[in-house]
Amino acid sequence: MTAPAPAAPASDDVPPRIAQPSPDALAESPETAEETEERTQEARAAQRELFAHTPGFILRSAASFGGSLVGGAQHGVSGGQVTGDVFMGGKTEIHNHAPTVAQHAAGQIPPERLDALAEVFAEGPAFATALARLREERVLVLAGAHGCGRYAAARMLLHRLGVPAVHALSDETTPGTLTAQLTRPGGHVLRDLPLTRNRPLRDTHLYAAADQLRKADGYLVVTVEKSPFLSGVTPLVWEPPDAEDVVRAHLAAVRPDDAARLLALGPVRDFLARGGHRPAEAAEFAAVLARYDGSAGAAARLADFGQAAVEKQCRDRLGDPRTDLRDKAFLISLAVFDRAPYVLAAELADKLFVHLQRLQHPERPPEIPVFSSLAAEARLERAGAEGEVRSEDTEWGPVPQFTACFPREDTPRALLAEVWTGHPSARPALVAWLKELAGDRRPVVRTRAAAAAALLARADLPSAVALIIDGWAVSRAFGPRVIAANALVLAQLLDAPVVLRLLTQWCTDTHWGRRWTAIRALGLLAPLRPELAGPALGALAARARADHSGPAESSNLIESTALLLSVGSRRGEMLSELVRLLHDDAPPVRSLALAAFVRACDNTEEGALVEWYADTGMYEPDSARDLATLWRTALGDRGHTRQALNALRTWVYTAERSAATARALELLLPALVVTAADRSRLDHELRTLRAEDGGPRPPIADRLLAVLRPSPNPQHQHQHQPRS
Repeated sequence: MTAPAPAAPASDDVPPRIAQPSPDALAESPETAEETEERTQEARAAQRELFAHTPGFILRSAASFGGSLVGGAQHGVSGGQVTGDVFMGGKTEIHNHAPTVAQHAAGQIPPERLDALAEVFAEGPAFATALARLREERVLVLAGAHGCGRYAAARMLLHRLGVPAVHALSDETTPGTLTAQLTRPGGHVLRDLPLTRNRPLRDTHLYAAADQLRKADGYLVVTVEKSPFLSGVTPLVWEPPDAEDVVRAHLAAVRPDDAARLLALGPVRDFLARGGHRPAEAAEFAAVLARYDGSAGAAARLADFGQAAVEKQCRDRLGDPRTDLRDKAFLISLAVFDRAPYVLAAELADKLFVHLQRLQHPERPPEIPVFSSLAAEARLERAGAEGEVRSEDTEWGPVPQFTACFPREDTPRALLAEVWTGHPSARPALVAWLKELAGDRRPVVRTRAAAAAALLARADLPSAVALIIDGWAVSRAFGPRVIAANALVLAQLLDAPVVLRLLTQWCTDTHWGRRWTAIRALGLLAPLRPELAGPALGALAARARADHSGPAESSNLIESTALLLSVGSRRGEMLSELVRLLHDDAPPVRSLALAAFVRACDNTEEGALVEWYADTGMYEPDSARDLATLWRTALGDRGHTRQALNALRTWVYTAERSAATARALELLLPALVVTAADRSRLDHELRTLRAEDGGPRPPIADRLLAVLRPSPNPQHQHQHQPRS
């Protein structure tokens, strides 16, 4: 094959037509700047990739997270394939970070474990109410925030009932298969039942379960994170006990005679006064307190417990000259790949080790021992980390993986900040390593590189932007720019300073790559921070109003604006904003609103706009009117008619498979008919529609044609009346 001739140098303001190889071009191969027009599916897949593989503590730091991500249904990407309902941090995260019960996945919990838990258990304010409801109703749904101790409470509720045995149900149990597993007498506990829009827990599931439990003389407690997918179910919201009660309960079990004296110690009062401690953290502190012997070392351990202890440990581990350079590389890699498969942290730690060796000993070629006698558990112990086998979702199904993690979730943040600000001589190696990770084929590796850059930006924004993020943003290749956008989104979620101002300025930057990055970042950020949706859309509209964009940048504007409608529970507000843009004086802004709306409609994935409208939007009068206005305007606009008809065809095909969507379309179509031309256009589209497989016209088209023939129902007109 004859190699193409090199392209002429491009100015900063014009995307090059052919990407030239460069150190910053991290993609697998050179690409044209138009990316051959990024496909809508690719933009949404990149969005899900970011959501799925970002560390959970970053996602939880977003104030609006927890139900607003994708209307409550998160998505996971692993092994390069998108799958539904994995974490996002697990259910709001990629993984479930709490201790698992895999060894008792579908069997009896050992009584000695229940007895040991009962000795140190603190009831909490809702325990008595929960126990009364469980005794009367036999089925109890216990809902609460991540780490609130609801699983321990579930086991203790059953234990206090005095049942002969407590059985842990399989984590693969679904609402539909629940009743079939309740055949044994005694207690049953189902931990963190995953719920989605397509798989909610309904009151009918619980009625059937209660009937079966009465026959078998059993009881059931189901724990869930706070979820909108409880249909007709009234959960009991679990409030964790006070940290002082947890500490007191532990001391009463191991040092009852000294409990009052230990609780009066200064470091203990300081710890309890800080507040906000999860039950597990309070229990860890109680274990340290129980070993207190009055010595200076014991007092120091109490005083250093918590964040200060984590930061000191990070400084000590990185600064200790006796620690091998390879061990330090593994420690840093583990901070980036915390709660990810151990093999990733180990494999990529050796790549960092090479960069560190070259930096520290430039006169010697780097060496990595291919085989080592040090076991994984020993390496983790040296790093102060832990490992356990957990299930990872892949495109082929769940796969058991040995996962590495630090005991405290704030360790990665403290460790990376210490490397970046406390050891600036290591920056060249760390920068080179992160750029290498950004070019990896695995989504989790690329996303973790972006997350690491975001953590570094939180510690020192100017250096992180100058040394890492900006290089990705101005890359001629497509992949690095996506990673730059991801890094800035995550930095904003971490409340790094002035990120939003940076994005606003980059929207009008002279370099097309920075503009592209900022536009994509705003599209990703708004669903996570709904309060930023208005400013984000305003910035995108301002860029469209400038009307100096090339094809690649225009496509990115449309895709990024469409992302605002692809996830989240506040899509009605975004529809209203798009309707407002229809009246903008600048034609490019109106065109952006219509093109983005049509792109968002032409999507059938879980949580797509069509699904949201059928489940939620059609019952909100303002949202219904706004959506009808956008549909009617897009169908009647000569520049968007064809794309709008294609998207409408997608909705019709969805209605063929979904009764809720069919009902929504029957109510929507009359609102799209204002003129005879409107009716003629829709009538022709439905009459000529072929089935998805190319067969005859599907029956749903005939139903919708029948809706179009009579005059619109006044009630329907009232519900969907377009805004003028």
